[in-house]
Amino acid sequence: MSLPIFPRSGDKNTCHLREAVTKPNIEVGEYTYYHDFEDPLRFQERNVLYHYPVNNDKLVIGKFCSIAHGAKFLFNGGNHRQASCVNYPFAIFGELWEHELHIADSWDNKGDIVIGNDVWIGFEALIMAGVTIGDGARIGSRSIVTRDVPAYAVVAGAPAKQVKRRFPDEDVALLEKLRWWDWPEERIKRDLHLLMGDVAALRQALGE
Repeated sequence: MSLPIFPRSGDKNTCHLREAVTKPNIEVGEYTYYHDFEDPLRFQERNVLYHYPVNNDKLVIGKFCSIAHGAKFLFNGGNHRQASCVNYPFAIFGELWEHELHIADSWDNKGDIVIGNDVWIGFEALIMAGVTIGDGARIGSRSIVTRDVPAYAVVAGAPAKQVKRRFPDEDVALLEKLRWWDWPEERIKRDLHLLMGDVAALRQALGE
């Protein structure tokens, strides 16, 4: 389904991110938006960094995510090899050093960045290569996320650490079971008052 690139009339700072992304190694779910005080349409150039095709790594972002200004995703091309005796990436400069090393030998490949559904990523947060963030998580402003974040966790700091879980285990289990982000648009509209309320009211309305 194609959505309007700008979801709010007169607001050119907030865009539906899937409609603004063209690179094949970036996948974004429906209704996920990015807000930028300058130009949100330049997200894939300015916010997805060191993302070189030679690595075949992906940025995967789920549905209904909220991404604040300046949030960045730092990929494997920025990770110089830890096992090498030197930090200097000689493999990048093959012509200068007259070698035939593969350019990707300059860095460690930690894999994709995978963001779940309904994730909130705060102002200028930094997500590192290889990280998976679970559904419903919240990433604090200017956090540096170096390891996986569980579903419905709140993390903050540099490096980011879990501050709390948003809900008790039984409520998280209910939300993961419902997967409301996969509901048809008509049902979301009908039950929006429940989704915007607390889990107890949602549980009661659904008879869970």
